Amino acid sequence: MRILLTNDDGINAPGLYVLEKIAAQLSDDIWICAPSEEQSGAGHSLTLTRPVRLRQHAPKRFSVTGTPTDAVTMGLRKVLPGPPDLILSGVNRGANLGDDVTYSGTVSAALEGALAGIRSIALSQVYSREDAGEDVSFAAAEAWGAKVLGPLLKAPFASRTLVNVNFPPLAAGDVRGIRVVRQGFHDYARGSLVESVDPRGFPYFWFGLHGIEHTPGRNTDLEAISEGFISVTPLHLDLTHEGSMTQLASQFAQ
Repeated sequence: MRILLTNDDGINAPGLYVLEKIAAQLSDDIWICAPSEEQSGAGHSLTLTRPVRLRQHAPKRFSVTGTPTDAVTMGLRKVLPGPPDLILSGVNRGANLGDDVTYSGTVSAALEGALAGIRSIALSQVYSREDAGEDVSFAAAEAWGAKVLGPLLKAPFASRTLVNVNFPPLAAGDVRGIRVVRQGFHDYARGSLVESVDPRGFPYFWFGLHGIEHTPGRNTDLEAISEGFISVTPLHLDLTHEGSMTQLASQFAQ
């Protein structure tokens, strides 16, 4: 089985090395094509206003000067000798839960794989605020990653779908199990906006994630993580709101 690994934290991110260990339990044909620098929050963006450069670091290990979507595109079109059987994106440093998936470069890399018709899975390691910085532990992801992926590889994926996996911020032995749950939604004003002045006297603004309230709903990814479970959520690419179709169409009826 040929596996393509990518992420949004960059080619040197600790989570990517964890993902390599997980993938090595599934195959010995592992390829990496990841952004050269961190691209958190890049979403499903493409680099269109400047050239994207490809660099080889070692056999089967490449980086691109672009977004996670760029990395998957380059991996499929330029790097790999043929289509992969599986695309794994992560392990992201931080949660990708609820409506945060719309911002996530990690999830978007898997989304790009799904658009290409390849089985694609995003993996993220949630961490507590106390463990931020260099102290983030990937222990739960490393211990449970292959246990989650094994059954997923046996299950059929519907066309243009992907799976989003989040590991709780716990020691591996404290994880309570795995839940298949729906995407949750946050009920808050998004994050913080830090305003300050640079050394030259010009104002700047920095978006932050402080003050975010997580409001778990029934049988959601937010609830699963808050209760110590790994969340597994199938996502699809059709954003059409079917319930509004008839109502809107009536507004244009002759």
